[in-house]
Amino acid sequence: MSEPAAPNTTFKRVMLKISGEALMGDQGYGLHPPTVQRIAQEVKSVQEMGVEICMVIGGGNIFRGLQGSAQGMERTTADYMGMLATVMNALAMQSALEDLGVFTRVISAITMNEVAEPYIRRRAVRHLEKKRVCIFAAGTGNPYFTTDTAATLRANEMACEAIFKGTKVDGVYDKDPEKFDDAVRYDSVSYDDVLQKRLGVMDASAIALARDNNLPIIVFSLDEPGGFRGILAGEGTYTKVGG
Repeated sequence: MSEPAAPNTTFKRVMLKISGEALMGDQGYGLHPPTVQRIAQEVKSVQEMGVEICMVIGGGNIFRGLQGSAQGMERTTADYMGMLATVMNALAMQSALEDLGVFTRVISAITMNEVAEPYIRRRAVRHLEKKRVCIFAAGTGNPYFTTDTAATLRANEMACEAIFKGTKVDGVYDKDPEKFDDAVRYDSVSYDDVLQKRLGVMDASAIALARDNNLPIIVFSLDEPGGFRGILAGEGTYTKVGG
């Protein structure tokens, strides 16, 4: 059994979902090591609160399956290439976390024993109970499924209490706040509204899976220093989807 959450935290086990683009900083491509290190520091600060952390990182900073497919590549091949990109990002985050003294395991849905553990649910749960950060890589291991869906699937399998979706804005808005000055942020929004209004939190499969299992999604700004820790301490600005 997991230890009870520290008294100043809202959750005791969470999934942090970030895009691959979040790791490239101001660059247009690839990894920006200072950005990776900053995010790793955020994760460490939350772990120090007694929270068990799972992570899923996208691969869009290296390769996006849908873009490859749009350029004429066969969709299944393009999606597998995208999954491999997520493994590269997971290894980079593992390195940054371990530099900070945080024990971390990369767990891949595609078998590659030389660089990552295969996904075995009970083993992953045990890592979390031992206060290791588990980074789930290679999506679900299947084409046609996004890393959003993978994050929701793993969050349910690991019995996480919420998914924290780190983005460039501090919540869910009725329209793009970077384009419209009159965009309004929701404090909370239902799963069905996200789907019907196409609010772009996650893809429809991920939202439906979260809804069916009553798993709340917390959308917050990854660019806000201390934002991840602040929300877990009951502060900060964010939007809660469902739950």
